[in-house]
Amino acid sequence: MTRDLIEYDVLIIGAGPAGLAAAIRLRQLAASSGREISVCVLEKGAQIGAHILSGAVIDPIALDELLPDWRTLGAPLKTQVSEDEVVWLSAQHALPAPHWSLPPQIDNRGLYVGSLGELCSWLGTQAEALGVELYPGFAAAAPCYNEAGALIGVLSGDMGRNAAGEESARFAPGIEIRGRYTLVAEGAGGSLTRELEARYGLREGVGESHYGLGIKELWRIPAERHRTGSVTHFLGWPLGREAGGGAFLYQYGEDRIALGLVTHFGYRNPQLSPFDELQRLKTHPRIAALLAGGERLGYGARSINEGGLQSQPRLSFPGGLLLGCAAGLLNVLRIKGTHTAMKSGMLAAEAVAAALQAGREHDELADFPAAVAASWIGREQRDTRNVKPLLSRFGTVLGSLFCGVEMWLLALGLRLPWTLRHPAPARSKMAAAGNYPPRPPLKPDGVLTFDRNSSLMLANISHEHDQPPHLRRQNTPAQEEARVIRFAAPEARYCPAGVYEREGDSVRITSQNCLHCKACELNDPEHSLLWHPPEGGSGPQYIGM
Repeated sequence: MTRDLIEYDVLIIGAGPAGLAAAIRLRQLAASSGREISVCVLEKGAQIGAHILSGAVIDPIALDELLPDWRTLGAPLKTQVSEDEVVWLSAQHALPAPHWSLPPQIDNRGLYVGSLGELCSWLGTQAEALGVELYPGFAAAAPCYNEAGALIGVLSGDMGRNAAGEESARFAPGIEIRGRYTLVAEGAGGSLTRELEARYGLREGVGESHYGLGIKELWRIPAERHRTGSVTHFLGWPLGREAGGGAFLYQYGEDRIALGLVTHFGYRNPQLSPFDELQRLKTHPRIAALLAGGERLGYGARSINEGGLQSQPRLSFPGGLLLGCAAGLLNVLRIKGTHTAMKSGMLAAEAVAAALQAGREHDELADFPAAVAASWIGREQRDTRNVKPLLSRFGTVLGSLFCGVEMWLLALGLRLPWTLRHPAPARSKMAAAGNYPPRPPLKPDGVLTFDRNSSLMLANISHEHDQPPHLRRQNTPAQEEARVIRFAAPEARYCPAGVYEREGDSVRITSQNCLHCKACELNDPEHSLLWHPPEGGSGPQYIGM
């Protein structure tokens, strides 16, 4: 098969905050040095921002460094956090924590709340204005290597193959896109990251990362009840002791509310459904009263990388670097990764520009991990390194208490000398379904609570039905039957999109529903599922998320 070949100085996979920050910084460095650096960004979503989802409360520290005049340039971050609280929920009551008791590291006042998708769309326009070539609708299907084994680019996915993998009438082969360096910024659980970690042993001595699932709804409520700039994080009900995690409720603009639930993977009960628990959350008197008379505008989900410093893979390899959530740079204490992702992209751009200036290509930029560690990213990672292990070992109540004590000691200048290890890989904790009764069903009312199908309508999902399946089993049929019987097909509950439906001792897969959240690969107790990118442009088309 003949493929077109396009070559650039730098190829970036993923138009999220990390990839776009890297692209912008590269072009800034090119302009200041007078040396041309060609930059290409591939994005699997149909538009820049279409697959981007976050809470999102954004620390502007990296944005201030990258584009100091972003406020006057029209960036879509208008709402500063003015009220910030942490609330413990029971089924009927809400107990706010005294603000003086909360460690200063989690204070959100003065930060910005808004849509990360809209911010990335805006960053895309800034990148294009600087000469970056953006290609939405192009998924990185496979890596390309040279004879020395270095990454030299990727193949974009073929278009127009049918479900059997055969060429249809609309077939168009993918393109080979090369870069002297390739920056991988495809988010948590990316398929390219998975292959690179295995090929180059990037996780040697580290082990698996730890993940969670964030499910979000976007609401519009009556303006008279809206408190713009109010940020609330909830602990306790409805997850309780079933799983680690918590909820968030952010108010911004004139009438917008971002409401969501983060469920840490590693829970034991395979009957748990994070989607159902989010619907249950909205029945709490405090939240139901706020949403009354409102309208649900959006729905989506994505997995997040929560492992922190102890789970961080090696960030450099021959020919490229890992950035952002692909590198595991989320600050789990602050529940923020946009600022660290952007900073990693900027540091990567500086490392690549220096290498290109020296006439190098396709080698390993071994100074990049040290630059990350020496930056404020590294300081945040070191400061919060024990947060996830404490939550995993002691649960939400005691774990949060111990985290608070450590953070207060740190604020007083006392850094604890030890680094806790993560427990065993989170997915291995899931127990047999026979040990747990099914969770009581919650009948959707179509006003406050909803089913998956009506939720998916708000995600604007588009997949070509006659294309090769992008969700693939690794188990043999016998292994798969045993897995379904033992765990009662947990993916039928933890998938937020209704992709999986149990039928006897097997599972039917409706891949057209996929939100690309990667939960099926990251949470299955036997690692029986692998997610691969479908045709470019497929998936959700998030608006305002």
